[in-house]
Parts: sequence; C-alpha cells; structure tokens
Amino acid sequence: MTAGAGGGARTRARQAVRAQVAAMAVDLFLERGFEETTVEDICARAEISRSTFFRYFPSKEDTLFERTADTGRAWLDALVARPAGEQPWAALRGSLDPRIEQLAAGGENVKRLMRLIVATPALAARHREKNAYWQELLRPEVARRLGAEPGDTADPRADAMIAAALGCLDAALKAWASSDRAAELPVLLDRAMSVVD
Repeated sequence: MTAGAGGGARTRARQAVRAQVAAMAVDLFLERGFEETTVEDICARAEISRSTFFRYFPSKEDTLFERTADTGRAWLDALVARPAGEQPWAALRGSLDPRIEQLAAGGENVKRLMRLIVATPALAARHREKNAYWQELLRPEVARRLGAEPGDTADPRADAMIAAALGCLDAALKAWASSDRAAELPVLLDRAMSVVD
C-alpha cells in the first residue's frame, strides 16, 4: 500500500467515525433536547472519551452541522449543472431539488430537528453562520449567471438573490416542520419562492 493510499484510508475512517458520532449526538438531541444533552452524554453513547470527541468536533453544535461544507458544495454542484440559459432564480430553485428530496425523505426526524434549531438560540446562530457560508460559496456562480463580475462587491444582486433563496428555503422548512398537514416540502418551497419571482 502506498503512503497516499494509507492516508486516504485513514481519512475515510475518520470521516466514518465523525459521521457516526454526529448521528448519535443528533439522536440524543431529539430524545432529550439540545441544551439537556451534554458532551459527556454524547461520549457515553458513542463510547469515546472527551478528548476524542474534541478531536472530531470543536463544539457540541458542530455535531449537528457537521455536513455544512459538503451540503453547500453539493448545492453549488447542482447549480453549476443547471442549463446555461436558465434564469438565475429558476436555476437556484431547480438546484435545490436534491436537497429538498433529501430533507423530505428524513420525514419527522428532520421536522423535529428544524423545530429544535428554531427554538435553540445557539443552534439558530449556527444555522445563520451556515447560511452565510453557503452564500459565499454560491456567489460566484450566481453572479456569473446574472452577467455580473463575481468579485465585484459593489454589485449587490448576487447576494440579494442568494439571501432571498435561503430565506425562502428557511420559510418553507419552518412551515413544513410546524404543520401537521401533509403539505409536501417542494410545494411549500415553490410557494415561498413564487412571492419573490
């Protein structure tokens, strides 16, 4: 085995452990609540030490948002893959389809997580940080689709459009999570985005 192959295997193993610990933490948050769950509780469930936990996660909040970068890159990839001539707003909506399908497939657990994020100040703050990161990630592609210079910070159009899309996504998710009615998440997102279109 080459050194590179060994490093790749170690990275995959680390990612697998990180994902497993995060999943156990989320289960605990849903069972007990975020504030009521301690790092020690997560360590006990995952059968790891505190020092091991903090090698994988800087904070308890990070267990819930551990896939932020991957999810943002997946959204960017979906946006880049949209037809070149598609209107930017329509491209943003279409690029959200894979994420919406993934969230909807999570069903009640995702709804409970959304309610937890909204109700917990520390998680709501981390959610806003995640959205800011996604905005930075998407800006060059949205600017390109608007015919703007990606690096032109004096042109607010790309930021405004991404912020509007994120606001619509959050509004749709909140409506979906807070309702017992059987409204489909894609329908709610379409409804939210239609008022901006």
